[in-house]
Amino acid sequence: MSRPRVAVTGLGVKTPAGTSVDAAFDCLLDARSRAVHVPELVARDLAVQFACPVPNFDPAAYFNQREIRRLDRGAQLSVAAAADAIADAGAEGAAAPDRTGVFLGTGLGGILPSTMIALGWDTDPSGMPVDSVARVMPTAPAAWIALRFGFRGPCLTYATACASGATAIGEATLKLRAGEVDMAIAGGVDTPIGAIIVAAFARIGALSLHNDDPAGASRPFEATRDGFVMGEGSSFLVLERWERARARGARIYGEVAGYGSNTDAFHIVAPIADGTVAAACMDAALVDAGLKPADIGHVNAHGTATPLNDRAEAAALVRCFGGRPPPVTAPKGVTGHLIGGAGAFEAAVALLAARRGVVPPIANLAVPDPDCPLDLVRDEPRRIPVAPVLTNSFGFGGHNATLVLVPEP
Repeated sequence: MSRPRVAVTGLGVKTPAGTSVDAAFDCLLDARSRAVHVPELVARDLAVQFACPVPNFDPAAYFNQREIRRLDRGAQLSVAAAADAIADAGAEGAAAPDRTGVFLGTGLGGILPSTMIALGWDTDPSGMPVDSVARVMPTAPAAWIALRFGFRGPCLTYATACASGATAIGEATLKLRAGEVDMAIAGGVDTPIGAIIVAAFARIGALSLHNDDPAGASRPFEATRDGFVMGEGSSFLVLERWERARARGARIYGEVAGYGSNTDAFHIVAPIADGTVAAACMDAALVDAGLKPADIGHVNAHGTATPLNDRAEAAALVRCFGGRPPPVTAPKGVTGHLIGGAGAFEAAVALLAARRGVVPPIANLAVPDPDCPLDLVRDEPRRIPVAPVLTNSFGFGGHNATLVLVPEP
């Protein structure tokens, strides 16, 4: 008996690259960085004064005024991205509520509202907002999605640092294969652009310091890279059991064919330099998909633009692919690092790139690092044959997740 297949039937994104799937993909093709100075960070004269916020997001398009007051930014972006994905799939009512699950990944949870509430408490202890608990719960965005659409299946939140969004998609895939749900809304979110959070990441040397040139700061695999750029965003995929999607006449973008997950068990913020464990994660995803390295048409790299992570990922790719990997792209040059929202967004755009046969170039890649011997897509989009794509998400703590997606032409 063959294993059940998992179809991707809907996509929804709220990211620095754009608030619709097509706009975001076009932005990646143009390799236009979305990093800008952030007034709050500038006003506090922080070491890092720029980031990649989601532009032009209008919550009034999705929520009434009472909901806007109750939902923090992370919950708003999550519900909006999920709503777009569900509409894209034509999935509302397509599966029984108790057979539909919500699977969300977040690396930092309610950290932004937590810091805002704490600052307000310090200045006015009597002014604790009545909705504080709901705002700081890391599970709240998933719960709001379930509440909005009446989904009564599993409602699960995963925290695997920067791998969280990919983890949510992978774990949802396992639930669908096991027959525990018929449909899953899977993705990730983080909204970490705040003074305390940015200052903390800057303190450990993770962020680029290019205040004079925010748009040129995020430089994955570039020889002079000096750290990542903080971003925010949420993205969701609608996943369905393949036969049910076909039976209802759904448009299918492709298939989540493989999922691998493991842990470096090496250092709380640094990867293993030789990439052995990350390579094993990729190997596991390929085995799960029933594919060989030679079947992969391109790689969507985690590509944070930090010196250690890019070099370790390059070593892992060379190890996994037995020499020179296929073409490699890295969206974080455009979007910055969306933390828990990164893996879901990159899964969505990686599948689109594979389906359309065009790989976006890496932004700001002037001089590739000679210690990253990869076929890096640069300067302009690369036309490739339609083929499966491998996408990586690696997080602090050594959390690794890899997805293999197969496009439906």
